[in-house]
Amino acid sequence: MKQDNQTNFESAAVEPASNEQTFSISELAKEFDITTRSIRFYEDQGLISPERNGQTRIYSKRDKVRLKLILRGKRLGFTLAETGRLFELYDADKSSAKQLVTMLDLIAEKKADLSQQMDDIKVVLMELVTAERRCRETLNNLDE
Repeated sequence: MKQDNQTNFESAAVEPASNEQTFSISELAKEFDITTRSIRFYEDQGLISPERNGQTRIYSKRDKVRLKLILRGKRLGFTLAETGRLFELYDADKSSAKQLVTMLDLIAEKKADLSQQMDDIKVVLMELVTAERRCRETLNNLDE
């Protein structure tokens, strides 16, 4: 994403000292196809922490990566608390071994949950087939 078009003076005041690329809330919302309100919610939950220039939020590459991971986690069924736990582990131990073990545990839990849901769906489908068959039999008996 490109940086906001600002004068050199304004741009220098907004960019971090490292001159790393920054993003506005609207740029991130557009790129990830989410609302700015969602991004602010993730900020309120402590999952991302943009810098501020007055009322303006300035998102770093780190914030952008975290936002991408949050959305990926949601698609995989992880709660925001679980995603936050992974972020905390990574922040505490950059070697990520503990984070990977935790991630494997979470994946195993999600797989078990999904497997249980599939079993539950199969049972409900069988019950629906039985109910449908009985309704058709009763309907046929009424016609005779």
